[in-house]
Amino acid sequence: MSQENNSVKPWGGRFSEATDAFVERFTASVDFDKRLYHHDINGSIAHATMLATVGVLSDDEKTTIIDGLEAIRKDIEQGRFEWSISLEDVHMNIEAELTKRIGITGKKLHTGRSRNDQVATDIRLYLRDEIDSIAKELNRLQEGLLGLAEQHAATIMPGFTHLQTAQPVTFGHHLLAWNEMLVRDYSRLMDCRERLNQSPLGAAALAGTTYPIDREQTASLLGFDHPTANSLDSVSDRDFAIEFCAFAACLMTHLSRASEELVLWTSAQFNFIYLPDRFCTGSSIMPQKKNPDVPELVRGKTGRVNGHLISLLTLMKSQPLAYNKDNQEDKEPLFDTIDTVKDCLRAFADMVPAIKPNKAAMYEAAKRGFSTATDLADYLVRKGIAFRDSHEIVGKSVAYGLEKNKDLSEMSLEELQQFSLVIEQDVFEVLTLEGSVAARNHLGGTAPEQVLNAVQKGKDKITQR
Repeated sequence: MSQENNSVKPWGGRFSEATDAFVERFTASVDFDKRLYHHDINGSIAHATMLATVGVLSDDEKTTIIDGLEAIRKDIEQGRFEWSISLEDVHMNIEAELTKRIGITGKKLHTGRSRNDQVATDIRLYLRDEIDSIAKELNRLQEGLLGLAEQHAATIMPGFTHLQTAQPVTFGHHLLAWNEMLVRDYSRLMDCRERLNQSPLGAAALAGTTYPIDREQTASLLGFDHPTANSLDSVSDRDFAIEFCAFAACLMTHLSRASEELVLWTSAQFNFIYLPDRFCTGSSIMPQKKNPDVPELVRGKTGRVNGHLISLLTLMKSQPLAYNKDNQEDKEPLFDTIDTVKDCLRAFADMVPAIKPNKAAMYEAAKRGFSTATDLADYLVRKGIAFRDSHEIVGKSVAYGLEKNKDLSEMSLEELQQFSLVIEQDVFEVLTLEGSVAARNHLGGTAPEQVLNAVQKGKDKITQR
């Protein structure tokens, strides 16, 4: 009886008793890895095609297998396929159903391969498609950022260090800082894609196979650049998943930093921007509240993604070569990272173009906190005063401003000259907010001209991708 129960499992011939019911559920992965079905079928079709090319399968057998797999794909997509925990994973569910439909020919499909190289191939195919999808959302977010930056190349706001008013910048320049983070993220994502685009198929369990397979053909059929070089490494490598999660952690950290600023800027204390109601929620008790839940949730999900990266690194750190069952635990953190990144990018790409800056509030805030103090110091240096001396002069003028409740630009020439007689009427050209941002007219500077140039360069990069 035990042998009969185990006979449904493709590996059951060696076992004398059935798998414990709990162990069966504990070791099964089909509940989460069934999302790989499309890529599993594509990998099987490529494998069958290659087996026919090298003479392991006849052309009729190949056609029968491919037709059967396509019929199964259609049933899965239409919700008619019944998944079984007793068959453990997506691979065995599809293979068992194929054999059920086409008979003994279905059992020939697994010739020259193992679930070890099969799953490694499936995950790479799946992640490659998801990377391409994520890249499109990154492009969409960057396009929105660049468009908003272009509109507000001359909109003045305070720039901060230590969350204290430092120097005036433009809103467009600030948005371009976010964009630079995303430029690096995109580069990391493409770097990850390049390295994962190698085919493990044909590595079999760990040592390759005795059948005359053509790994170059299956790699080409599946759109890989080339086969992997070592069979042991092929089935045990999960660097590509770790790299993707590292990219995701960087991206989410950047989105989290932007989210933090959006949360601050929408507060009554800042009042820098308006977020449309569709990106916010209310309070169950305080009727006046409008909470920036979308950026808050993105900020919160960053910890989740960072945790998945640590999970994968820890998963791999003590595994001897080659494949181990531990690797089943790679999928859930990877899948959740993909889903989380896609959702957060979509939220940001939808939200960013809808941001409306409160220009008056930004301008007024930039006037507070003596944001043009550095401009006054630079002015004194140009008049021949050493920087450290000019720093002290400006410090004293700021102390005076605090005492009199006056910004530097609000002081009279006589008031400023009490700190240095080299100060002349032309000082007010640099003490205005407009003069301050315009003066930083160099590559990477906040001058409106430079912001517009940077926007165009950013658009060109996206077009060239």
